[in-house]
Amino acid sequence: MPFDAAKLAADTEAFCQELRPVEELCYADRRYNDQLVPLAKKHGLLGINVRPEYGGRGADNLSYFKALARIGREGTGVRTFFSGHLSIGAYPIQTWGGDALRQKYLPAAVRGEKVLAFGLTEPDAGSNPREMTTTYRKTADGYVLNGVKYLISNGGIADAVVVFGYPADVPEGDPARRITAFVVDTSSKGFSAESFAVNAKMGMPTSNTAMFEMDEVHVPAENRLGEEGDGFRVAMGTLVSGRLSVAAGCLGVIEDCLAEVVEYGKLRRQHGKEIAKHQLVQDHIAHIEMARVASESLLWRAAELKDTAEAARGDKELARQADLLAAQAKFFATNAAWDAADRAVQVFGGKGWSTLYRPGRHLTDVRVCRIYEGTDEILKLKIAASVLGKQYEAFR
Repeated sequence: MPFDAAKLAADTEAFCQELRPVEELCYADRRYNDQLVPLAKKHGLLGINVRPEYGGRGADNLSYFKALARIGREGTGVRTFFSGHLSIGAYPIQTWGGDALRQKYLPAAVRGEKVLAFGLTEPDAGSNPREMTTTYRKTADGYVLNGVKYLISNGGIADAVVVFGYPADVPEGDPARRITAFVVDTSSKGFSAESFAVNAKMGMPTSNTAMFEMDEVHVPAENRLGEEGDGFRVAMGTLVSGRLSVAAGCLGVIEDCLAEVVEYGKLRRQHGKEIAKHQLVQDHIAHIEMARVASESLLWRAAELKDTAEAARGDKELARQADLLAAQAKFFATNAAWDAADRAVQVFGGKGWSTLYRPGRHLTDVRVCRIYEGTDEILKLKIAASVLGKQYEAFR
């Protein structure tokens, strides 16, 4: 059955309409939204970018990121779940896993029986994943992993996590010491996760963020992604998908901020007229609209290029261009969303300085988007090196 973009858009809208009142209550109570997964399952959104042979919709990148933009209007925490489950959870399994591994995890993920996550960051390894300390050693029937992963979206609710580590028996400095990627079942003996208390995070109280430890966790040989030593390539390739999903969510934030200020500006009266008639309020609205237009244009272009690069797999130049454009889209959209939320709060005035209103929630939540999936600073270096030339890369 061919992919139906109109059906995806309709189902996404229906999901968002049904989720919004639940999300509003959960946010007010600062508690995890345990209805997100059931509702996403009800509307068939847990396998948007998963191929039909594994039970998914098989959406192209442009359609997928349009859906994430709509979901992003409901909150960064809501969209973050989908990024963890699909963009950086299902995507690497589908791209680098063998068919048996795909059959093991993807149909269950689409049915809502398994939640997925991505475990790269560690307490002392963030922007430079090569500084990770997680290790693995080979056994007769697979691998044994040890290490700690930190600030993992979906980490406390996941049934399986994509995890990365170094070979324990290869010393630092040895060229053979290369990262390998695995899919780890969270039910495995020796795996323990601890979710962050909602008040320990600045925002996104309705989403799950956790750290987890692996203490002699056994992983079957078939749960390796790619070949041994391919882990860094798997991680960086996955981050292209992850960055675009963050950019898409931020586009949704901008769209929602625009809708909120337009509605509020026409209702709120000060100095004898609607505040939407005041020039300085219109200045904020114009900036938010331009942020929307520019972010949308850059994101759709990046999504289309990713589709082109995936269709011509093996074309390194196309892959490089897609990687760069994803970084540019992520950097621009996250900063634009932060500015749009700040301006929306300003238009709302005193009411804006409250998470009872949507602009305040967006401002609180979207700040993290300039950190995860590539900090502003790392993305700036990547963009600058693309202009200056490879020999000017800050980290080589």
